[in-house]
Amino acid sequence: MSQHPDVLILGGGVIGLTVAYYLAREKVRVEVVDKSDFGQEASWAGAGILPPGNPTLARTPFDRLRAISSDAFPALSQELRERTGIDNGYLRCGGLELLAGHDDRDDQEWRGDGIRCEELSGPDLRRLEPNLAPRFVRAFLLPDTAQLRNPRHVKALVSGCDSWGARLRPECAVVGFERNGDRVSAVTTAAGRLTAGHYLIAAGAWSDALLGQVGWRPGIRPIRGQIALLNTGVPLCRRVLMLGKRYLVPRPDGRVLVGATEEDAGFDKRTTAVAIRDLLDFAIDLVPALADAPLERSWAGLRPGSPDGLPFLGSVPGVENLSVAAGHFRAGIQLSLGTGIVMKELILGQPTTIPLESFRLDR
Repeated sequence: MSQHPDVLILGGGVIGLTVAYYLAREKVRVEVVDKSDFGQEASWAGAGILPPGNPTLARTPFDRLRAISSDAFPALSQELRERTGIDNGYLRCGGLELLAGHDDRDDQEWRGDGIRCEELSGPDLRRLEPNLAPRFVRAFLLPDTAQLRNPRHVKALVSGCDSWGARLRPECAVVGFERNGDRVSAVTTAAGRLTAGHYLIAAGAWSDALLGQVGWRPGIRPIRGQIALLNTGVPLCRRVLMLGKRYLVPRPDGRVLVGATEEDAGFDKRTTAVAIRDLLDFAIDLVPALADAPLERSWAGLRPGSPDGLPFLGSVPGVENLSVAAGHFRAGIQLSLGTGIVMKELILGQPTTIPLESFRLDR
C-alpha cells in the first residue's frame, strides 16, 4: 500500500472493520487505526444475536438496515470462512420471544415486517424447549433468528481485511485533526501524522470525543452491558430465549450467555456483584436446570448509546471528506453489514441501498 490510503478509518471495532472489508474488497486502499487491539470493546463483548429481517418489507430505516444485515450474514460468513479459514460460528438457531404474565402482544410486530413468526403456547412450547420454566405458557417463535460468536467474527474480519490488502494499525490512538478549510488534511496519532483522501469516525463509545474536535457533540455515550457465561456441558436449550431486554444465548457446546444490563457508568468496564447476581437469577428463572451450571466467567462492554437509539451514519456537515458511523448502541453486530454496505456506497459516491436521512448527524 502506498503511504496515503484512499480511506482512513478511525476505530477498529465491528463497524470500522466491516466498512473496511467492503471498501477493500472493491480495491479501495484502506487503513484502519485503533487505540488498542481490534474489536476488543463492545464488538468483542456482545452476545452475537442476529434478529431476522426482510429487506423488502421492513417498515423503518432502522429495521431496513437490520434486515439488510440479516440477509447478508450467511453469505458473508461463508466468504470469510473460505478466505480466512476462521468460522465465525454463524448459526440459524431460531429464537423465542417469551411473554410473561398478562402480556397481550400479538405477532403483527414481526409479520408486518415480513418476518416468519408463530405463536406457541403450553405443550408446543414445552416440546420445543422442555427445560423452560413452567410459568412461561406463551411465546413467539422466530425460526430465522441466528447467532454468531463475536470474538471469532472480529478475528475473521481482521483476517479478511488483511487478505484484501487493508492496512491495520493497532495501538495507534488518534489525538486530533488537522484542518485545511472545510477538509481534514491529516490526523495526528500516537504513531505520528496520517493522511488520506477520506476519513471515517467509527470509534464506538469514543466517537463523541473525536467528533467534538470538529465541532459536533451528538451525545454518543458509553452504556455498560454486563454478561455472564455458564457452562452446562450439554445444551439445556437450543434457541435464543428473549424476555424484554434480557436473553439467554445457548452455544452448541453447552455454554450459555446470559445478558445483559444497561448501565450509565461512564467508561467503567468492571463487572459488579449485584448485576451478575441479577443475571444469574434471571437465567435460573427462565431455565431452572441452570441453577447447577458452573459460572465460567463474566465481563462487561461499553455500548455506544445515542440520544434517540439510532446510529449516526453519513457525512459530517461542514467537513467535506469526513464521515461517521457510530452510536449503534445494542445493535452493533446486528447492523454491521448494513452499515458496511451503505457507508461503502456513500464514501464511493454510489447511491445508498437505503436513504440515510434518519441517521444524519444533524437530525
